[in-house]
Amino acid sequence: MKYNDHEFDPVSDEELAARRQEEELSRRIRREVLRVQSGEAEDDIRADREQEEAEREVREEAERREQRRRSNLFWQLISGNILIRQGAAEYYRYIICIAAMFLVSIFVMFTALHLDMKHSQLAREVQLLRERSTRLQEQRFRHTTHSAVSEELRRRGIELRDPTVPATLLDD
Repeated sequence: MKYNDHEFDPVSDEELAARRQEEELSRRIRREVLRVQSGEAEDDIRADREQEEAEREVREEAERREQRRRSNLFWQLISGNILIRQGAAEYYRYIICIAAMFLVSIFVMFTALHLDMKHSQLAREVQLLRERSTRLQEQRFRHTTHSAVSEELRRRGIELRDPTVPATLLDD
């Protein structure tokens, strides 16, 4: 603010701005009072009330739709909002226990599957070993028959004789 010596004004710029605002406010108030007295404002007031009522109804309808959507159990399960309901906080322990049991059951199922696969593999190996044992046994029986033994002894030049003493059973 700049003061000239010949035009000194004791009112500051802030005070002038405040006076102007007060004068503008008083003009508006007088204009509004005249409108109310003449009846023009009642139409505007009624229109404002109707508009506020319509906005309130739209807002209430939106709230009802949102409340219905929130209260739908299926939607809560899909969206995960069931976990933030007021009553759900007391059940968190149980939900965590159920989740832990699910994880343990999944682990047990995979372990059982692995063991079943290993059992099947071992059963196949046992079957192959039994078949091999049977073949070796057949081969041994073929080589140890009386005719095979006597032929082998003849080929080596050893005479086969029957025992002179009858066979006896040994008791355990």
